[in-house]
Amino acid sequence: MSQNENSNKTASDYVGDYLAVLKHERRLSDHTLKAYQRDIKKLLDFFDSKGVLLWQGINPHNVRLFAASLNAKGMNANSIKRILSSGRGLANYLIKCGILKNNPFDDVRAPKGEKRLPKTLSVDQIVSLVELDADDPLSYRDKAMLELFYSSGLRLSELCGIDLNDLDLAESIVRVRGKGSKERDLPVGREANQAIRNWLLQRNALPIKDFEALFISKLGKRISTRNVQERVKYWAKRQGVEMHVSPHMLRHSFASHVLESSGELRAVQELLGHANISTTQIYTHLDFQHLAQVYDDAHPRARGKSSQNAKPEIKNKPE
Repeated sequence: MSQNENSNKTASDYVGDYLAVLKHERRLSDHTLKAYQRDIKKLLDFFDSKGVLLWQGINPHNVRLFAASLNAKGMNANSIKRILSSGRGLANYLIKCGILKNNPFDDVRAPKGEKRLPKTLSVDQIVSLVELDADDPLSYRDKAMLELFYSSGLRLSELCGIDLNDLDLAESIVRVRGKGSKERDLPVGREANQAIRNWLLQRNALPIKDFEALFISKLGKRISTRNVQERVKYWAKRQGVEMHVSPHMLRHSFASHVLESSGELRAVQELLGHANISTTQIYTHLDFQHLAQVYDDAHPRARGKSSQNAKPEIKNKPE
């Protein structure tokens, strides 16, 4: 691209070009692209309000002021980190276009925030949730979705995107498309397998319009993410699970329960479709919390009040 062509482009043009690159080269979803667009808009609105000249006027000092303004508004550290990451990606694109020489975001870090461990359900809560009494096509569908969420640790978008030809119930395998359209084959548990079979027997009772989709709405179209969220929330309340339950919580529960039982962090990483092991390591903290609770409840000199006065029971005298 010539310098003259560059000079005729507006900030919005460059943002549009960058989002097009993300869509076609990185194959990001529309949902993710909209998040990038919102983040970049916040950044550009701030610079515009400060009279900063785009793009040469953006420097590390201005970026730090931007991050500080987000922090002052009460935005959490993870959100600020995500917005700065969006800006960093855009700046790298502008460097490739010859608009910037250096990336002003490289030396700017978001404030450190408190790490929040994902909430999970206990095994008993999971059982209460998935063992619903199905008596019509929609409840059979919902039972199959809940079982599959917990059986295979799916993301919400992955479950909604499953087609009939992605299933191999004879081999108990489902193929899903994760982030970046990366495909992976996952095992389907016995209960989930049977729940899906039961749903398929009921599926034709609905006015099917999307014949490829595994899960459809009552109108026959591929089920939406919002619909699934509402159905999970509905069944959690109806089944007596006294906490807000989301599809992502079922995924977290799957991961923590598998790790707790197996200790195989790499296997959990592959099942979840995480690109980096560091993302999966959050579940080691959940596992440690469980072990710490067991210790507190059982050890005679642990912190638990009930255990402070307990004496160990010796059934067999050592020889």
